[in-house]
Amino acid sequence: MKQIIIFMSFISMLFGTAQNAALKVLPVDEYKTQIEKGKVQLVDVRTPNDYNSGHIKNAKNIDFFAASFESQFEKLNKEKPLYIYCRSGARSRKAASKLSAMGFTEIYDLKGGYLNWK
Repeated sequence: MKQIIIFMSFISMLFGTAQNAALKVLPVDEYKTQIEKGKVQLVDVRTPNDYNSGHIKNAKNIDFFAASFESQFEKLNKEKPLYIYCRSGARSRKAASKLSAMGFTEIYDLKGGYLNWK
């Protein structure tokens, strides 16, 4: 039994299925309403090429795969809500795990990513 629990924990960690208390995935309409309320920390974690081919207005681009990913996020306020998105939602969930470990306490992800935004 203990081996099964360890194995399932490993699988959850590997595929990111474990719950992240700091992360809340929002449907497009709610996400849009939240970011339109005012000045928010809005970050696109896709590559610069993806970002340049289209992005949400006022989003800052911080590439999840860049070596500077963590140092760029260190410049943001960890106490304020952070809105992130990627192409489909998978990369932003991985980013949310990293960001939560860095101390961000309120992270909102766009359900379905930018593909769902259009």
